[in-house]
Amino acid sequence: MNKSYVLVLSVFVFFCIGCKPKEEPIYVSSQNYYEAIDKLTKTMVHDIFSPPVASRIYVYPNIAAYEIIAQKNDKYKPLANQIRALEAIPKVSNTIVNLEVSAIVAYLELSKKLVFTQDLINTYQDSLFLVWKNTNKLEFEASKTYGISVANHINKWISEDNYKETRSMPKFAVNTDEGSRWQPTPPSYMNGIEPHWMKMRTLTLDSSAQFKPKEHPKFSLEKESDFYKELQEVYDLTTAIEKKGNTAEELKIAQFWDCNPYVVVSKGHLMTATKKITPGAHWVGITKIACKKSNYNFEDAIYANTLTSIGIFDAFISCWDEKYRSNLIRPETLINQNIDKNWKPFLQTPPFPEYTSGHSVVSGTASTILTHLFGDNFDFIDDTELEYGLPTRSFYSFNQAADEAAISRLYGGIHYRAAVDNGIGQGRNVGENILKSLILK
Repeated sequence: MNKSYVLVLSVFVFFCIGCKPKEEPIYVSSQNYYEAIDKLTKTMVHDIFSPPVASRIYVYPNIAAYEIIAQKNDKYKPLANQIRALEAIPKVSNTIVNLEVSAIVAYLELSKKLVFTQDLINTYQDSLFLVWKNTNKLEFEASKTYGISVANHINKWISEDNYKETRSMPKFAVNTDEGSRWQPTPPSYMNGIEPHWMKMRTLTLDSSAQFKPKEHPKFSLEKESDFYKELQEVYDLTTAIEKKGNTAEELKIAQFWDCNPYVVVSKGHLMTATKKITPGAHWVGITKIACKKSNYNFEDAIYANTLTSIGIFDAFISCWDEKYRSNLIRPETLINQNIDKNWKPFLQTPPFPEYTSGHSVVSGTASTILTHLFGDNFDFIDDTELEYGLPTRSFYSFNQAADEAAISRLYGGIHYRAAVDNGIGQGRNVGENILKSLILK
């Protein structure tokens, strides 16, 4: 072989090796985080988790991601030793770890552990990880390893929240000896769900009963009693709405905030189910809307979602504590028994006791936290329900949205007014407690 040719070839090879592009740092965007939340939400809709259980699935992956990014930014203070029984996560020791990558890894790993069907999350995770691995393999592998270690740490803490124990506790015993007690409702007459949710480990509450609301008006079927007047109000109001027809604003409000994850539809002898998001998921969607409108970066978005999901989780514990203590009968049962046997609510009555309204409590908590984060006059267009065939609604504040969500339960015929009014107050108390209890900034 010609020596000159060999020399030229050697120089060319050396030049090509020397000019090999250097690996770039991995960039993680807020959009990556929003997409992870969306995959988790779609999975929960598919798996049909009840509203309280859905709140558990949202909060733990967020806490893991937040604890990781809190190491990177002095603006944020860790949750360890602030929320119940959470110990500090392992400190990052490898200097090439990208904490934002680790946060997404931990979020997705815990999400998969908390749901039944993992396909959507796995598909998204695989595509994201492939991009990151091709961008910078060493950085990705180190970050992934650290993210998994944090997920394992948080998962051990999760395993001690009493959830497993509540799975084997007795079903709720229906007792109709007293006319005020809850009874299963049409069309499927399901058992009361999560009757032991008040036994779950709280995150910020001293106990599930810390913000016990005032008692509902004393049960009575005397027409001059406060209770009967509330019952009659449900019937009169829904009857008036029905006369207005499908264009009634109250009906639109009721449908928009329905957020029932499992609506049973009966056609003859056939029963089918319509799957939708939960009340907590709706407020998670509103949080994303607010973060996007405010151009929140990756860390700020995790902060906002973590604080809101902590609120939603504790709100459900507080609400369920009251539901199964007061064990109050639903309007549908009493109206059919005492006023109009053919009456039906616009919304399907959920399978658990009436007082207080879960959506009202959760909305009160979430709106209090979001108002703290984004301000009192934060206007937004809520497109959370577009995917479920409902148009957008506009709000000038989170509190306005929460008030509308609460009253929607009365419009829908599934709650008395006291459950709505006292429920949203209960939720706002929970939200204020969280803001006072946690030092995150």
